[in-house]
Amino acid sequence: MHIAIPLFPEVTVLDAVGPYEVLQRLPDATVTFVGRQTGEVRSDNGFLGLIIDATYDDVTDPDVVVVPGGQGTRRLIGEGDPIIDWVKQVHATTRFTTSVCTGSLVLAAAELLDGLTAATHWGATDILEDYGATPTGERVVEHLDERIITAAGVSSGIDMALRLSELLVDQTAARAMQLMIEYDPQPPFDSGSVDKAGDEVMARAIEYFAVKK
Repeated sequence: MHIAIPLFPEVTVLDAVGPYEVLQRLPDATVTFVGRQTGEVRSDNGFLGLIIDATYDDVTDPDVVVVPGGQGTRRLIGEGDPIIDWVKQVHATTRFTTSVCTGSLVLAAAELLDGLTAATHWGATDILEDYGATPTGERVVEHLDERIITAAGVSSGIDMALRLSELLVDQTAARAMQLMIEYDPQPPFDSGSVDKAGDEVMARAIEYFAVKK
């Protein structure tokens, strides 16, 4: 089972590495980090480098695609990056094409989300809507007939990968993946969604987000 995770400049690391940490443990799974060209790309804050091992031309028939998000997705869709055509082409034969956070913007730009509900980061719902999808506040959104799953911001990619593990193998395998990474969230605060955050926290998040951009 071949899993492809595209990387690009200004990617959000956990969007890619969270699902990777789950899916690479599945039986007979191999994971390839793909991109426009091989070599290093830097994360959205520039602090961390990740390595692309294969180009889009090298990986033409993955079983699973996981498109991460990050500030770089705006540039990808704005410039018509090759990732758009690649996602559109490989989706014809994937078992599942998935996204995390603003990776859904890439799926939408590839015309895979036309008329469908989809998840993305709360800061990008307006862009997603512009590309023909219907944003939702759900953490993971499935369209199994279309073989598409989208996850909301950053950490939700782990939830999506566990569900994907169930679909690819079975529920016991997914539960085993959850145990292996000891994914048992017990956060000290309950402000992980727009509905729960409150005005003060939302204002601070928007302030930090503006600085990051």
